[in-house]
This record gives sequence, structure tokens and C-alpha cells, in this order.
Amino acid sequence: MEKRNDRTRVLLGTRKGTYVVEGDARRTHWKVGPVAHAGNEVYHVVADPRHPGDLYAAVNNMFFGPAVQRSRNSGKTWKEIATPLFPLEKDRKFEMNESEPSTPVKRALNNLWHIEPGHPSEPSTLYLGADPHLLFRSTDLGASWEPIESINDHPAKKNWAPGFGGACLHTILIDPRDARRLYIGMSAVGTFRSDDAGRSWKPTNKGVETPFLPDKHPETGQCVHHVAVDAADPDTFYRQDHGGMYVSHDRMEKWVRIGKPLGDDFGFGVASPRSDPGKAYFVRLDGRARVTGEGHFQVHEWNDKTRRWRKLLSPKAFPGHFGVQREGIATDSETPAGIYVGTTTGQLFVSPNAGKTWSLVPYQFPAIHSVSVANAT
Repeated sequence: MEKRNDRTRVLLGTRKGTYVVEGDARRTHWKVGPVAHAGNEVYHVVADPRHPGDLYAAVNNMFFGPAVQRSRNSGKTWKEIATPLFPLEKDRKFEMNESEPSTPVKRALNNLWHIEPGHPSEPSTLYLGADPHLLFRSTDLGASWEPIESINDHPAKKNWAPGFGGACLHTILIDPRDARRLYIGMSAVGTFRSDDAGRSWKPTNKGVETPFLPDKHPETGQCVHHVAVDAADPDTFYRQDHGGMYVSHDRMEKWVRIGKPLGDDFGFGVASPRSDPGKAYFVRLDGRARVTGEGHFQVHEWNDKTRRWRKLLSPKAFPGHFGVQREGIATDSETPAGIYVGTTTGQLFVSPNAGKTWSLVPYQFPAIHSVSVANAT
């Protein structure tokens, strides 16, 4: 968590721009601003812990297309940096003269979904996930991008289907012990692991159910919504899927469903606190309505040591139906852990004490796509 003058910064990507929300040392009083990218869909905002003050935003505009933007002063000002294109084979819609030889066609990405700063040993590396099922790497802090062809041109890609939100590559994780070990999640394809810096990939979906397919346990085809890694055990992951909540203790080799005791264990977001390893926080949604299914705002805590669930809020606390998207929940590294949840109706819920008490930031935001907390400096 980045702190300046004992203040906490929470970064929001919303349907109408980027918001930096600054809290005091106790995480109980909040100030909104700076605000940027007005009118643009911002799917993800993230701080680069290797370069204090550097923020990156995945900015999307239905008229002008996507753009990667960077701030070098904690969000006060922003500048567009390089945004990758990708080549396609001959596409008849774009060929003016079909007698000419086939040539690759360069297209803009549909949307940018996730920006991930590289391993601490690689201070100039960034990763970018995009639609349609695309992964890029930059080794010069976004001045240029190279496609990771092992995913972008994967031989099975012709069989990959988009999820409801599109063909998005939305999750990128890097093993803190090994810069060569990467994990990705794609909708509606599943998770993959690379042990060789992205030269090759292994599907890692064993045990995850696909209730919407005739084959309930295929190698790929799972609609993974989000994945979080346990800070104390980088071999342990918590996964929120269309088909339930899961945990893996072996680098995603196999998954075990843990959400059945909750009933409908559909949802989008999951986060695991750095200061309290062995725990994960999920926001359970009604699978049909895509809103909190208990008639009020609720966060469920999974304790991986005791294998038990705990509800964190009273039904009387925040009545209503709230939607939460895949990047809509985050935790900080403080003790006790701070938990931050943004909703599709523009509320930002905050707990400064690992779920013991909750409050609302007194500001009506646009629909919130992503929540993140700047890292310690």
C-alpha cells in the first residue's frame, strides 16, 4: 500500500473515468481526487510498486478505441503511452482487391482489461491483457509492446469462446519467487500456467466445473472470473468461477470447490490480504440476477486453515442489491487488513479492520469496474 503522509490511496477504474481516493492513517476519513479520463471506461488502474508514484490505467473508449495511460505523480496528471495492435490473417471485410496476395491486417484491440507490473527483478517489464484473448509484454515500461504469441496464436484458440463480458484476458499473476512463472485467466477459457516466461502454457483447470457445457470438466472452457494468490504461500490460489469458488494448493494443478456451503457460490471478485495469509474474501452474487443475493451487501471470508466460511456483515448493515465486478474487490497490506469493495452502482465499501466494521466512502461514483490499493513504498 502506498502511503504519503500516512495516507492510503485506493485506485478506482469506473465507467466514467479514474478516481484516486485518499484516506487518513486510520482509513476512516476519505478525500476523492484526483479524477482523470472523464467519460472513458477504465477497466483497471494499478500502481507500480517498483516505481513509487507510477500508476497505469487501461482506458477504453467506444469511439476512439483503447489506450494505455500512465501517471508519474500518483494520478495528478496522465499521459498516453504505447498501445499495442495485433495482426490478423486476411479478412475479406478489409480487403479492397481480392486478387492481391493475402497480407496481415493490423487491428486495434477491442478492450484493455488488465495491466500487471512485472517481477521486482525486471523493473522495466509490464504485462497487458486484452480482448480478444490477447497477452502482451513490454520491457521498456510501455514504450513498446511485444505479443506473447504462444497465447495470441495458440493452436486451440479457434475453439475459445468469449464470456458475457467478451473474450477478455483479465487476470495476470507472477510468481514472486520466479519471474519466469506466469499465470493467466481468460473468459470463457480458464486458467493457464507458464514456467518458461510465456514460451509455452499449460491449461490448469482440473476440478473446475462448467455447468453450462455438456462436458462438466473439460480441459478448457471454464469461465474463470478472477483469481487471487495467497501472499504467504505463492503455490496457493483462490478462484471465483462462473461455476463456483475454488482453492488450489499446488500451483493450479488441481482445484477443490469450497463454495458449496454458501449455496449459490457464483460471483466475480476475490482478494487475499497480504497481512493475513490463509484467508480470502469473496462477494457472493445471485447467479441469475448478478447482484448480492441475500438482500444486503455481504462479504464472505474463507479461512483456508480451518476450512470454514464467515459472514462479515449483519443483514441490517447495508440493505439492497449490489453488483460487484471481477476487479471490484481489493485488500491492503496493513494489519489488520483493509478490505475495499466497489459496486456497479457506484458505492465504495471500506473495512479498515479485516471485516469487523464497515463504512461507505461518502461519494457517489460512476459504476466501478476495478479497485486496487497502491503498494508499500
